[in-house]
Amino acid sequence: MNRLFSSAARAVSLSSRAIRAPATTSRLAVAGVRFSSNDHGSESFADFSKRYTAFFENAEDLFELQRGLNNCFAYDLVPGVDVIEAALKASRRLDTYSTAVRILEGVREKVENPKQYEAYLQELKPIREELGISTKEELYGEQ
Repeated sequence: MNRLFSSAARAVSLSSRAIRAPATTSRLAVAGVRFSSNDHGSESFADFSKRYTAFFENAEDLFELQRGLNNCFAYDLVPGVDVIEAALKASRRLDTYSTAVRILEGVREKVENPKQYEAYLQELKPIREELGISTKEELYGEQ
């Protein structure tokens, strides 16, 4: 039994040596570089709005629109009216009414209080009427 254990231990020891990578100078050179998510520059709200407005104006398919919405709403801010307007236009251009309704739901979830949501709806009223977009509350009543 003892001999069986020692041969198994020796096999594990030999295989673990084969797995270890030898230390090289290139590996040591990279060790001094630190990668951090804080390294990229901060973006102003105006730049953020301009970037996402342009993104939604150029969205070519539903996947791209949804990816852009997911990224846009992931930030710790409420997108501006111009960004929401561009997203609503893109959703109607791509013929996805449900996405347009969900954009407004996303705004409702991102704002701090119902008064802010009402202000967004008032600001977006002309484009909503032009595109024929209703809110979830208008479609299904208060829930």
